[in-house]
Amino acid sequence: MSDKLNEIFDMTSLQKSEEIVPDSIGEIINSSKSEIKVSESNDFQLDYNEVRKNLKDLISKGSAAIDGILHIASEGESPRAYEVIGQLIKSVADTNKDLLDLHKKVKDITDVNVTNNNQTQTKIDNAIFVGSTADLQKMLRGQLDQIKKLNSDES
Repeated sequence: MSDKLNEIFDMTSLQKSEEIVPDSIGEIINSSKSEIKVSESNDFQLDYNEVRKNLKDLISKGSAAIDGILHIASEGESPRAYEVIGQLIKSVADTNKDLLDLHKKVKDITDVNVTNNNQTQTKIDNAIFVGSTADLQKMLRGQLDQIKKLNSDES
């Protein structure tokens, strides 16, 4: 049937194209099972920039809306208008907090990636030696001997 339609419309037959279907992970897989993977870091940066831009737009539009409604409320002296202003101010403040939270989350994610790429760092706040004083003195003497040995090797 498609051959008849091609003749009617004076078209040449096209090769069957492969269907591209996005999978649930966000990768694009075509019907021949070859995969095109998008760089995660590039996606992350693009998403971060998009979210940041959207939040800044919401903040600026909210501020402009507050100015407009404040003018209307002062002229009409309507309690409802002042209620709307209060809700809008709260909404803009929450959006500002969301923007700061976004920066904190990005910093946390990049810190985790840097730590994972280098090595895991352990922070010890309070170290307690469990043992006798004689054991502690032996340990300290051993470390002192190691330091003396390193210093003599360097000289």
